[in-house]
Amino acid sequence: MKDEVLFFESQRFRQAWLWLLVISSNATLFYFIFQELSNEIGHALARKTAVTLLIPVFICLATTVLLFLIRLETMIKADGIYVRFFPIHRTYRKYGWDKLSNVYVRQYSPLWEYGGWGYRLTIGGGKAYNVSGNKGIQLVANDNSKLLIGTKREGEVSEILKNYFKK
Repeated sequence: MKDEVLFFESQRFRQAWLWLLVISSNATLFYFIFQELSNEIGHALARKTAVTLLIPVFICLATTVLLFLIRLETMIKADGIYVRFFPIHRTYRKYGWDKLSNVYVRQYSPLWEYGGWGYRLTIGGGKAYNVSGNKGIQLVANDNSKLLIGTKREGEVSEILKNYFKK
């Protein structure tokens, strides 16, 4: 019973505006690199330029792959809430009911409260793991530290929390 998964949600960065921005940035960078390398300046200069231009290409491609791979996974079991922000977290982080003073679903402002989406750390505001939307599971630990986990299924989470979190 303890290992039974009561709730599971996996979210990814799949917003059209984000991927339009990423793809257009990549295309612009590759266009300028192609233009630079196709100029008839001389082979020695072109080789030096090519090596120098590999750095932004690598950074651009690595960022794109990372955005594609990132996923936020949330599980609720009888003994607590588990969260993983892959690939930053390789394993799930467990937040047991006994370590939490309050857990509830709330609406929040990603930009105003946390400065955007992703793995967010704030001064005095705790942490947030979110990939889209403005609804989340607010965890308040016994030491008063806070963690907000984004969710798209707030109704389902609220019902489960009513049954399993009792303080």
